[in-house]
Amino acid sequence: MNQKYIVDCENRVDKFLTKKLNVSRNQIESLIKKGFVKVNNKVIKKAGFRLKPQNEVEVNFPKIKKSEIKKVDFDIEIVYEDSDILVINKPSGITVHPAPSVKEATVVDWLKQKGVSLSTIAGEERHGIVHRLDKGTSGLMVVAKNNEAHLSLSKQLQDKSMGRYYLAIIKPPLKENIVVEKEIARNPKNRLKMATIDGGRYAKTAFSKIELSKDSRYELIAAKLFTGRTHQIRVHLNSIGRHILGDNLYGFKGKNIKIDRVFLHAYILYLIHPKTKEEMRFLANIPDDIKSFIKKRFEWERVNEKILFDKFDKLFDFLS
Repeated sequence: MNQKYIVDCENRVDKFLTKKLNVSRNQIESLIKKGFVKVNNKVIKKAGFRLKPQNEVEVNFPKIKKSEIKKVDFDIEIVYEDSDILVINKPSGITVHPAPSVKEATVVDWLKQKGVSLSTIAGEERHGIVHRLDKGTSGLMVVAKNNEAHLSLSKQLQDKSMGRYYLAIIKPPLKENIVVEKEIARNPKNRLKMATIDGGRYAKTAFSKIELSKDSRYELIAAKLFTGRTHQIRVHLNSIGRHILGDNLYGFKGKNIKIDRVFLHAYILYLIHPKTKEEMRFLANIPDDIKSFIKKRFEWERVNEKILFDKFDKLFDFLS
């Protein structure tokens, strides 16, 4: 598959394609260096190549190589599948795609081992990956099986017609429903972390109160992302003095409680099907460890009533 675009104003080719394809600048630079990008039918290999109005930019996406796949010793629940998309419920503790620092098998390795058809827009390490979840976060992800689906889903991420609602258990509770708008960038003191820093990338998250624990120490909340920055929910909560249980990287101190993961779960996913244009919604059941914690420390019946699939949107009525 190839994709063609007509340039409407002067721009660098890497910036132009980053916006069009909604993937990282590094991924675009890799496509350019490997000769997959043409301008006016000529291969260009410089990310800084200057485009002019009416230039034609063509991207010839690579084919998946039969590369070595790491041994996969886990399985992932498939929530929905057709010829264009795959919706999965990622367990906590599994990294989404390979990277130099990742030694273990990833979601991408699992997809390849199963022989799933995957898009190639995002590069060899991220075949099929339209959006990610942190290693410690569980829940819903959509995988693109072809480049046409990937392009459609990427555009939906940009115009917000696709998104996810998250559940998290935090300490201390929120004072009220809140929208946090703070720029996020790499933490200059710790490269493993992100931080709210002036001059970073714009980020916006809405947080809605759901239910207090019986002793009022913890709270189950819902989160809605308006942007997709690395660690966004965790960073924005940390910036207002709240911490997700198990999130030791961003300030949770659990002296009297043993938690082996971050209690953050991508609960509901909504999107428009790339081919049929049908509005679709999916739910990933609360993982057993989080559910067990809620049942022990919260009124489960009250929680269950408030997180019903068809009523979840109402938690964010305060935004309108």
